[in-house]
Amino acid sequence: MGPLTGVRVLDFGRYIAGPYCAALLAEFGADVIRIEKRGGSEDRFVSPLGEGLEGAVFTQMNRNKRSITLDPMSEAGRGVVRRLLCSADVVVANLPGPTLTAMGLDQTSLSALRPDIILASTSAYGDIGPLRDQVGFDGIGQVMSGAVHLTGTPDQPYRTPVAWVDFGTALHSAFGVVLALLERERSGRGQTVATSLLGTALAFMAPTLIEQAVTNSDRQAIGNKSHGSAPTDLYRTRDGWILTQVIGQPLFRRWAELMGEPSWLEDPQFASDKSRAENSGPITERMSRWCAERTEAEALAILGAARIPAGPVLRPQQVLDHPQVQAMGLMADTRALGAPRPAPAFRAPLQLSETPGTIQSGPPRVGQHTDAVLEELGYSACEIADLRAAGAI
Repeated sequence: MGPLTGVRVLDFGRYIAGPYCAALLAEFGADVIRIEKRGGSEDRFVSPLGEGLEGAVFTQMNRNKRSITLDPMSEAGRGVVRRLLCSADVVVANLPGPTLTAMGLDQTSLSALRPDIILASTSAYGDIGPLRDQVGFDGIGQVMSGAVHLTGTPDQPYRTPVAWVDFGTALHSAFGVVLALLERERSGRGQTVATSLLGTALAFMAPTLIEQAVTNSDRQAIGNKSHGSAPTDLYRTRDGWILTQVIGQPLFRRWAELMGEPSWLEDPQFASDKSRAENSGPITERMSRWCAERTEAEALAILGAARIPAGPVLRPQQVLDHPQVQAMGLMADTRALGAPRPAPAFRAPLQLSETPGTIQSGPPRVGQHTDAVLEELGYSACEIADLRAAGAI
């Protein structure tokens, strides 16, 4: 029993922003039914786990869900959609507005069937403005928020391979769904939870954008350094790389003493985080020289003992093997869809002391639960056979 047990969610999402929102709800007890086209939707096969197998993206985004196949644009399929909607509390869909309307998943259509239903809708740009009808992926939010401009070097900006805009939007959406469910308990009314990729990216970039609006700072990319502190950078050791982040006067004092540079504590060019960032040359050189004389393990041990934040630059396999990652217990073996080795899905990185989330099943096979879900809706075996013969499921 999770806090969302008894809540039924219809997941019409694709890729990350919609499906991860629904996965978070499923992890805490919701019955999530993923609706996809016959043969499987295209997001099943991103980063495949083997020849002809589903992908890593699908494994992470769709654990704990049931799967049905459905053509919602066919006449028979529309009937199935209506029955599904009448049984549902929440609809999750990161689809363009015109597509939602064509499928009968816009708020007006949903409310006509069930006034208390909640629609969690995600778009690229939101539902107003000149770009409202345009489509987009995670990278659009990255480049249009200013984040990519500040990543890399002045002559070569970089997009991060981590889909932080998608994941952040899913988190906002799941938060909004829970708020809407709480409001429904009080008022009995459903509503739309609207999120956008660009909106999430702007929210995450807000401090930088606020600074720009007030000071006209016009920040430029400076590699792995920080505009706001030093030594904050990646440093090469004898056998690897580490990151340090020295922010605030107490940390800088400990760092300067460790480096044998106590006079820097009285130097006005190093008097604040801002001034240290602006005059980081000597600081960077000193830290680089210190790290170059030590192995990664030696540097991290000394910095850790001095209570200075530092961490190793890990390759993906090193992440999986790291004792801290292992101890956190976030990985659940899903044995995903025929993968040749255990395929972990990662739990939501939050713990409720009384009603923790769980991963009880791996991602479903294409249409694995179609018959079972339709039987729950009252379809007979003959009716299900007719729907399959008509290509509706």
